[in-house]
Amino acid sequence: MRIVIAGDGKVGSALTVQLAKEGHDVVVIDNNKLVLEEAQQSLDINVVHGNGATITTQNQANVGGSDLLIAATSMDETNLLCCITAHKLGCAHTIARVRNQEYFSQLYDWKEDLGLSMMINPELATASEIYRLLQFPSFLRRDSFAKGRVEIVEVELSPDSFLDGCKLMDFDKKVKVKVLVCAVQRGSEVYIPDGNFQLQKGDRLHVTASSSTLAKLIRNMGVTQRKIRDVMIIGGSRIGFYLAAELLRSGVDVKLIEKDPARCVELSENLPKATIINADGSDRNILDTEGLAKTDAVVTLTDFDEENLIISMYANFLGTYKVITKINRTEFNEVLVDKGIDCAVSPKDLCTTDIMRYVRAMGNRSGGTVTTLHRIVEDKVDALEFQVGRGTPHLGQPLYKLRLKPGTLIACINRRSRTIIPSGGDCIEAGDSVIIVSTADRAIKDLRDIFLD
Repeated sequence: MRIVIAGDGKVGSALTVQLAKEGHDVVVIDNNKLVLEEAQQSLDINVVHGNGATITTQNQANVGGSDLLIAATSMDETNLLCCITAHKLGCAHTIARVRNQEYFSQLYDWKEDLGLSMMINPELATASEIYRLLQFPSFLRRDSFAKGRVEIVEVELSPDSFLDGCKLMDFDKKVKVKVLVCAVQRGSEVYIPDGNFQLQKGDRLHVTASSSTLAKLIRNMGVTQRKIRDVMIIGGSRIGFYLAAELLRSGVDVKLIEKDPARCVELSENLPKATIINADGSDRNILDTEGLAKTDAVVTLTDFDEENLIISMYANFLGTYKVITKINRTEFNEVLVDKGIDCAVSPKDLCTTDIMRYVRAMGNRSGGTVTTLHRIVEDKVDALEFQVGRGTPHLGQPLYKLRLKPGTLIACINRRSRTIIPSGGDCIEAGDSVIIVSTADRAIKDLRDIFLD
């Protein structure tokens, strides 16, 4: 597809890399010539220098002849004008990044009139993701498929886990719930396991399960699970506000630390049930005084990765039950795993994932098959959701008869409203959606790519 991206900031740049990698014809519009030169040199893309909201610049980028325009500049108003202009020029699909919640709510009912196919709010998406993690604090990560009916969750086996030494063929019997361990991280090694794979304490398991079975899975695995009753939020950003509001609605006590006095006044007016503290959340004395050691969960949301990392490491040192860290730069994620940073979220990555999901759905309508893709296990493993067409090979054949490429696993089959965690006797049928897990170097683009014959 031909895709135009207006704005080459954090989100725009991440989208450019991902879209180019997947073979799309990408054009980037930006006012910064240096940024455009760097993008053009590192990726096989076209660039246009100028204001992406003007007809002149959009005509230079041939927006009218493109399949999709993504407006990801730093200004909501510019993004909306970009999309309106693109729609008028004949671009069928437009996506706008809209941070202002008042705009977001107001424009939702006007999407069709304005030619908006999708709006994305990175801060709201991040707050929602953090809230989901706090619902099941034993999970280090949750990735959703099949419109939320299926999840791949990450959980670590404790040193005293009764699953230490368990072979995966016996896993269902041990935990008494139908799930599938689709990937295992052991130190720096990553495995796509078969039934003979033997678990060890300290392993990080990536488990495919129906969303309705997550509570039972945690309970039967013997993983320590306690309800989060109070949360300390460091940083009163929009993410902090959205998260605090959601937590308060669910009955969780919230203490929010923000060093800007004016912002504290604004937060206290809009969050009357929260405890708002005007202080520096990176100050150890403040954290100790406000009871960090006795808090169920802490979420670090300052504007600086370094502060978030240090505060999170200190919270882990104190034994805080759940620690969630916001980071913008995700290039060094694998370095953080053994440093007390177990659960990190990135607004940029969440925003990119949501937009890529829409792009892949467009590709599915035009003949492709990938609808959802999540990179797990430090980006070493891909979890892909495919829509099964009538031309897919081996339909109706039992899975035990199929020959899959090494490092590939069929993790789940969704048939109408039914979720199937597959065993050898199950089969794939036209109309199913199927979740495939494979090592990231496989570059699977079509469901037929998983078969050896």
